[in-house]
Amino acid sequence: MRHMLKIGQQAPNFETTTESGERFRLSDLRGKKVALVWYVKDNTSGCQAQVCSLRDNYDWLRAQDVEVFAIAPGSQKTHRSFKEKNNLQFPLLMDEKNKIAEKYGVWGEKQMYGKKYIGTIRTSFLIDEEGIVASIIGGPEGVERVKTKNHTEQIARVWGLKL
Repeated sequence: MRHMLKIGQQAPNFETTTESGERFRLSDLRGKKVALVWYVKDNTSGCQAQVCSLRDNYDWLRAQDVEVFAIAPGSQKTHRSFKEKNNLQFPLLMDEKNKIAEKYGVWGEKQMYGKKYIGTIRTSFLIDEEGIVASIIGGPEGVERVKTKNHTEQIARVWGLKL
């Protein structure tokens, strides 16, 4: 695993597709604030809580000029199903082979119930208008652990926004 990005570093550009097959390129979002939210897996309870926190506050996030994108391993089919099931308004980005997660340093060793394994480390990168990582929630470089049910509140607090 590569080391995770640090606050103040340039966010690596990447190109992928959304759950609906649309092309996505991070560099196209220059001039905008971006919340790039890694979740672990489609259709799991923790990930559902995480994306639903964003869904429930999506209008507020957009009013703050924050573009929201969630990204995880999985297929277009599982992403589409997860999006529809949870009525998500924001795109789910494809990272089937974890290449983008590796670029960001969020693909690595984890531990659950004393068992070690390799997987996605739940992390959110808050990227400023110049493409710089302004803050990180989760992972070893994060200012705090991701709280799935209150994730929007975390984003607001670390970015100094009033929810």
